[in-house]
Parts: sequence; structure tokens; C-alpha cells
Amino acid sequence: MSRSQTLLFASLLTISVVAGWGVVDPDGLVTQSSLVVDRYFESRGWFVMLSVSAMLFMCIWLAFSRYGSIRLGADNDRPEFSTPSWIAMLFAAGMGVGLLFWAVAEPLTHFAFAQEIMPPPIAAQQSLLATNFHWGIHAWGIYGATALAIAYFTFRRGAPMLVSGPIETLFPDETWAKIVGWLSDFMAIVAIAIGVGGSIAMGVFQVADGVDIMMGGEQASGTLIAIVFAIMVAAYLPPLMVDLGAGMARLSNTAMIIAIALVLYTVILGPTEFLLNSVVNSFGDYVFAAIPRGFQTLTFFGDDLGAWFQDWTLTYMVWWIAWGPFVGVFIARISKGRTIREFVLGVLIGPTVFSVIWFGAFGGIGLFDALRGSGDLLALTGTNVERVTFALLERLPLPTLTTAATIVAAFLFIVTSVVSAAFVLGTFSTGGDPNPSPRIRIIWGVLLGVLGAAMILAGSIDAIKKLIAIGALPFVFVCVLLCVCLIRGLRQEVTNADR
Repeated sequence: MSRSQTLLFASLLTISVVAGWGVVDPDGLVTQSSLVVDRYFESRGWFVMLSVSAMLFMCIWLAFSRYGSIRLGADNDRPEFSTPSWIAMLFAAGMGVGLLFWAVAEPLTHFAFAQEIMPPPIAAQQSLLATNFHWGIHAWGIYGATALAIAYFTFRRGAPMLVSGPIETLFPDETWAKIVGWLSDFMAIVAIAIGVGGSIAMGVFQVADGVDIMMGGEQASGTLIAIVFAIMVAAYLPPLMVDLGAGMARLSNTAMIIAIALVLYTVILGPTEFLLNSVVNSFGDYVFAAIPRGFQTLTFFGDDLGAWFQDWTLTYMVWWIAWGPFVGVFIARISKGRTIREFVLGVLIGPTVFSVIWFGAFGGIGLFDALRGSGDLLALTGTNVERVTFALLERLPLPTLTTAATIVAAFLFIVTSVVSAAFVLGTFSTGGDPNPSPRIRIIWGVLLGVLGAAMILAGSIDAIKKLIAIGALPFVFVCVLLCVCLIRGLRQEVTNADR
């Protein structure tokens, strides 16, 4: 049995076992995952934060160093996609549905916790800062570092488009490199599959609640959730039969246009002055606090803050790491021809700025209601987090139209993410084939659907977050290794050029 066949068999078997366990005994899977994740966070939380900050610093350093002019590909290669389409595609793959889901709910959740220990105005300010940190430049530093290593070695050094490519290219004759490379590809597949499965579940919950609201319901039923899930699977399977290209760009651009329109709509028709102040204030807070916060572990602040740090900050960081190999390969695939400087600045700045504006607008209107309004949105966050974004839209004009637009955007973000993930999983499990066969892609699409069903049966967003974290924990070490390989590879190229 060849290496790629072994990898395909082992990964399919592992994911099938996890998915089957989640379907048959979701409570047992969640319990065991929580035990492992909580113990890891207690003992290795410092390592996660240090690794994430190191990846970000590496990206920034590369952009402004002599390596920044190196092109991801041949010297005469140029980008396939325009910069706006490129940013829309990487954003849709990396964060799309999560932003829709947590737009209002996350700032309000942090506010509910923070107001117990500080005055409400400061609690509101800190809640937006925490949210921006979770979705900002550190997350894209993880994506950027992983993608940059894969893109450089694939397009510049001729390595297969695999996580193992950089490792085995630098150490072609070492047995340990082959073993570590195989394990890296295997862990990447597991992390991708579980991470995307969790996003499917979140997307289904949100779309089902949106549809239920449009039907005049109070709580999405299990039947409605099942119907939405079935429609979503039916929507993403056909695209797996065709090539990945311009169609993905169109879907991503459409989803991003809807998202931008929703932000503008909220700012213009909501409490405009408050929201614009919220965006500017939160941007300033984030710029000055982002780097120091990357080294904070809240060790000296007691059990309550420690538990919050684990449940949110650490969970988010490993969540992005879980998506790192998937988004990394996808970004690498659409970034051929760009220089390292273009790549880093585009990946770090564009999505981060949009996220700050997004949460400043949607989170700002939620905080406006908590501080100066009825507080109904804050109360809803504690009982039905999936419904909060739609509840906010109901307070503004044309709620039916905006709810429908949000449902469509969430649906498109999920479809683009799953289709992209199935292609990447097919690439990984076939030894780096950039265009895996439709049969392999369909197999992965079905397995992602089964994992999504297992996550849905887990029954709560907190459970989903634990399940995603369990898939990402081993991959933290692989990310660090990829960064080391990238720096060594760049130094080799520049040294040879100087000679």
C-alpha cells in the first residue's frame, strides 16, 4: 500500500470513527473531548499563546524584510485573481459564517460576564476589545503563516501541496522527516474535518433559526434543523463534481457583498452616531492592545477569569489552528504570483479591518441596547445565542428582507467553506493532487456532512467548540515546525542567490 493510500485509509477511518461516535453517543464524545481540552489548556495555554504570537511576528517580519519581494511562484508569475476577489475568497473560507453567527452574540456574552466585575461602560469597551482580539490579526497570522509556508514550497520549490511538503523538501533523505511529514498530513486532515464539521453545525443552527423567525416561530424545531441540514448537504455536493475556480470566486464575492450591505444597513438605520463612535473607539483600543494581549494568560486573576480565558481566547486560537491547514492550502492555491509582502499585508490587514468594522457595528448596536435600551438582546444571548443576530435585525426597518439576506449569506459561506474543505482534504489524502477525483471529493463531502450531523446532535455551541478544539491540539506543534521550515527555506534561497 502506497503512502497516499495509507494516509487516505487512516484518515477516512479516523474521521468515520469520530463521526460515528458523535452520532451514536454525542454526550460521551463531548465529555471525553472536554476532559482532554480542559487539561491541555491548563497545562499548555502559555504555549498556545506564545506560538500564535510568534506566527504573527514572523509574518510581519517577513513582509518588511528582504524576503518580502520574493514571489510565490516563478519570477514572471502574476496573480490569477484580482485583489478584491482574492480577499473575498480567503475571508469567506476563513471566517464567513462565524462572523454572521457571533456578530452580536459574542460582544454581548463578554459584556454579561465583564459587567459583574467592572462598571458597564468599561465592560462594554472590554467586550469589544476581546471580540476583536479573537477575530483579528492573530487569527490571520495563523492562517498567513501556514499558507505562506505551503505556498512558498509548492510554487517556488516544487513541493506537493501538502503540510508535509516543506518538511520533506528541506530534509529529503531523513527518515524522521518522512514520519513527521506523514503524521503532519494526518493531523491536518483530522483538524480540518472536525473544524469544518463544527462550522456546518453552527451554520445550520443559524439558518434554521432565521427560517423559523420568518415563519413566525419561537424556536427552531428538530425537524426544521434536519431539513436545513439536508438542503445544505444537497447544495454543496454538486459543486464537488466540477473544478474549483471562478465559481468559488462568484459565490464568495456574492456572500461578501451581502455582508458589506448588512453592515452599511445597520450603521445607517441604527443608532448611527453611537455605532460610528463604537467602530472608531474599538479600532483604537485594538491597535494599542492587540500585541500585548497576545502574551496575556490571565494567570493572576482567579478561577473565573481563567475559565473565561480557556473557554474563549484559547478555544478561539486552537479553532483557527484547526482551520489553519484548510484555509492555508486554500489561500496558497489562490495566491500564486503574489509577493510575500503583498500576501502578508493582504491576509493580515484586509480581513482584520473588516472584522473590527463588523463587530463595531453589530456588536455596537447590541451594546447600545444593553446600556441604553431594554436589554432584551443581552437576555436572549443567555438563552438562544443562534437567534440574537436575527433579533437585532427585527428592530430595524425591512426585517424580512435583511433576515433573508443573512440566511442567504450564511448559506453561501457554509457552501463555499465545505466545498473548499473537501477539495483540500482530497488533495491531502491523495499525496498532493491539486485536482483530486470527483469520487474522492464526494467521499469527503459526505464525511463532512456526517461530522456536521454529529456536531448538531451534540446540542450546544459550547460542545461544538470543545469538539473543534480536540481536533486542533496536536496541530499546534506542526504550525511551529512549518514556520521554522519557511524561514530556513527562504534563507537558503537568498544565500544561494547571493553566491
